[in-house]
Amino acid sequence: MPQFLLPEPMRAALNLAKAAGDAGEVPVGAVVVKDGVIIAEGHNRPRESRDPTAHAEIVAIRAAAAKLGNERLDGCDLYVTLEPCAMCAGAIAHARIARLYYGADDPKGGAVVHGPRVLSQPTIHHRPDIYDGIGAGEAADLLRTFFAARR
Repeated sequence: MPQFLLPEPMRAALNLAKAAGDAGEVPVGAVVVKDGVIIAEGHNRPRESRDPTAHAEIVAIRAAAAKLGNERLDGCDLYVTLEPCAMCAGAIAHARIARLYYGADDPKGGAVVHGPRVLSQPTIHHRPDIYDGIGAGEAADLLRTFFAARR
């Protein structure tokens, strides 16, 4: 999808992913949107924070919960550049995110349409609407470039 057609929240998430990559983190970015306004953002920072749970989605969800003063993010959307892993998918469900928009698929570590498909399990507490492939090409390019430079 051409850059100018991307929704602004995904453009913001891609910019955060670039910042993560520039900082030596895996380039993944995320934003939380409420009523059409970005209220929180995050990018991968496990190395910087020495916290294995500091994935972009978790960082953004924590910031949104703090901003709203509530652990439930009812009516919020999450835009993330990569298919969430099992940990992040669980957090998305627990936070009651209304809609999940993500870019690149992650056949190896993803857990939404790949692997355990956490958000499709019958025991999950909440299922957001899921929209994939938003900015997938650009998100995948960021990841390929990042990992190619490290091999």
